[in-house]
Amino acid sequence: MNPQISSWHDKRVWVIGASTGIGAATAQKLLAQGARVALSARRPELLAMVADGHPNALIAVLDIVDHASVSAAHTLIMQQWQGIDLVLIIAGGYHEMRADSFDLSAAYRLIDLNIRGTYNCLDLVLPTLLAQGNGGIGIVASVAGYSGLPKALIYGPTKAALINLCESLYIDLHPRGIGAYLINPGFVETPLTAGNDFPMPAMISANEAAQELLHGLERGQFHIHFPRRFTNILRILRLLPYRLYFWLIHKGTGL
Repeated sequence: MNPQISSWHDKRVWVIGASTGIGAATAQKLLAQGARVALSARRPELLAMVADGHPNALIAVLDIVDHASVSAAHTLIMQQWQGIDLVLIIAGGYHEMRADSFDLSAAYRLIDLNIRGTYNCLDLVLPTLLAQGNGGIGIVASVAGYSGLPKALIYGPTKAALINLCESLYIDLHPRGIGAYLINPGFVETPLTAGNDFPMPAMISANEAAQELLHGLERGQFHIHFPRRFTNILRILRLLPYRLYFWLIHKGTGL
């Protein structure tokens, strides 16, 4: 559904959320395969560790919820590269929440990070890609966005919004020759999942997730999801009648 990528050599890839987890692992794999990689996140010291002095690494510090800092990072990258081949918006957050612990302030913070932050990035990169007439945008959502789940009262809806956003982007961008990639991980061993106190089936490492992500991009897939032994189950569950879906979720999670 998107152009295939046969080689990463000299590709200009902007990884937003590159300081830890999937973003850091993806950036390092891209650098190892000869890509030019702009590393963005809030903490420059972590970005420097990911870059590890690689000559193809460009550090562009930003706070995704601050439009001005995203704009400054975009300006720096364009000055250095004069174009961008792929933007990966991986930055995001998680906050466990149920109806009996609803916290409006926490909800707004997560909405700002996961949704408004993504739109801050799109505001800068869409005009660049449309002017180029090529390139691509990949957005990391989550399988939690497929359907309602326990403890995901805010996180799930923010990721559902990103899924819808990616689908709409594909409709608009594909005819213009620009790729759009929806990336839905299952459970990945990252700082975001470290504090979870519930079973996380089929958990994979950040390195495994990054490898799956890159393979999906290389194949030109629109919907990149992993690990499939888990994500395909959730994709099937969303097709069931609600009565059966809610019963299975309760039985499977005990919640």
